[in-house]
Amino acid sequence: MNVAFKEWAVVCEALGSGRQSVIMRKGGIAEGRDGFAFKHHEFFLFPTWFHEQVGKTILSSDTLLPEQLDGEIEIRFAAVLEWSRLVADQSTLASLRPFHILADSVLAERFHYDEPKGIHVGFVRVFKLNPPSRLEMRPTFGGCRSWVDVPSLDNAKLVSVLNDDEHASRREELAGILG
Repeated sequence: MNVAFKEWAVVCEALGSGRQSVIMRKGGIAEGRDGFAFKHHEFFLFPTWFHEQVGKTILSSDTLLPEQLDGEIEIRFAAVLEWSRLVADQSTLASLRPFHILADSVLAERFHYDEPKGIHVGFVRVFKLNPPSRLEMRPTFGGCRSWVDVPSLDNAKLVSVLNDDEHASRREELAGILG
């Protein structure tokens, strides 16, 4: 595996703690004419920071994030995409509220941004890297895009953040909502 998915650090933490099992994305400016797609089924989670991100979630304002390192990025989690859907109905999107930490206003903004209306939802199984890996920050990691190539991180063991029963239960519940 040598690809990473760029996501807010606060969402990476929610995925890595087992609180969230979906990735919800519209796409970045650099996604190209075809827009966003889940192009990879196995990937690392590449945390990104901006100071207002906790305020764009349902989390309390005192939620702590992992330390942003100077000149390095710490990769702590990997994910396996089990399935994805474009959710083009806002009432269906609202029924996903228990499965993510994003504020309703953020989802509405993403939903209505550009055509087609909707949000890509990917159901993932998340694994903690033991030990985490640190990479030197590179210019190729920047920009408004979802996917970045990273060096191989084969030295870490992957430990599922949810047990098999909890993961299967979420999969079943989400499949019931999204079909």
